[in-house]
Amino acid sequence: MYYFASDMHLGLSGCGDPRDRERLLVRWLEEVSNDAEAIFLVGDVFDFWFEYKRVVPKGFTRLLGKFSELTDRGVKIYFFSGNHDMWAYDYLQTECGVEVCHEPRLMELSGKQVFIAHGDNMYIHAPFGERVMSMVFHSPFIRRMFAAWVHPNCAMRFGQWWSSKSRKSKEIAHPFGGEEEFLVRYARKYLEKHSVDYFVFGHIHCAEDYELGDGVHALFLGEWLERPAYAVLNAEGQMSLRFYPDSEANEKR
Repeated sequence: MYYFASDMHLGLSGCGDPRDRERLLVRWLEEVSNDAEAIFLVGDVFDFWFEYKRVVPKGFTRLLGKFSELTDRGVKIYFFSGNHDMWAYDYLQTECGVEVCHEPRLMELSGKQVFIAHGDNMYIHAPFGERVMSMVFHSPFIRRMFAAWVHPNCAMRFGQWWSSKSRKSKEIAHPFGGEEEFLVRYARKYLEKHSVDYFVFGHIHCAEDYELGDGVHALFLGEWLERPAYAVLNAEGQMSLRFYPDSEANEKR
């Protein structure tokens, strides 16, 4: 079994107790680890994360401990960086055994071709301002300058303010736009040159299993701020979308 989840935004206040959300994620990780071939965390696990060479954000000890415990047991965990935790580097890998992915992955799982990406920075026709902002935040030079010149205390305050500002500017849940969703358009464009059975995306905060035709599905993993969701790919190559902890009552195909 392969499991996928995204957009926990750990550390974000104002949406319930952040520690309760962390405990829920840790509980889910322990449960699915019993039969997991691999677990994919598909971006924005943290609401803000920035690593210095010798400094990482305070907190998240329950999750980091669970990462280490599971990978020590041989459970494979993939951590895809999102737009809120794009500055995750080697700490999670060297200390917790988690494989950090900064680019989309096309992987064969249970005999199916599965394309996995958080979903930010994938607009086909993104506005100029958004393209510039993305280039700035993804720039290795800007990252090095930020680490060299900004004290960790200031960086964490800035990151928490920025994340809070971003969250207040839009609703938690996102109404699914069908063919108008930019990730649906991206998936259709990608299918012109590649063979894919399932697309798995986070980012847009809606839990949806959208059929693209010819048996191809795009699964959007929702969020863990109001209604935690995840996807599971079984040994027969069938993927379904579920809600946690009441997954059986809310399973989607």
